[in-house]
Amino acid sequence: MTQTKKFDFRIVQDKDVWAAEITRRMTARKTIVSKRKTGFATEAEATTWGEKELKSFLDKLVERNERKAKQREVRTEATAAKDLAADVWREARDIADGDSKDYSNEDDYESDEAK
Repeated sequence: MTQTKKFDFRIVQDKDVWAAEITRRMTARKTIVSKRKTGFATEAEATTWGEKELKSFLDKLVERNERKAKQREVRTEATAAKDLAADVWREARDIADGDSKDYSNEDDYESDEAK
């Protein structure tokens, strides 16, 4: 299995104009264009733009992933705290209900001989 980059850039020539594209590998066979700029006079200009934009694109992606990870962590902690509070409430309710009911086994079943 070949290892390819998830994000890359490619240079495309359309007649006398060059275009640079930031691409994302969606599946093993499918690549989609995330960002595109056309109108470059030379291949070198398009390559320079592609390298610069790819770096910027990946930096933004890393920042977004870190931000989402922090949000997920906060959300997970809030859910854990909510579940803990619910468990404490249930235990307090069960203890309160347990004190009011008497579960003695002495009079639950009368034998047939006693009747």
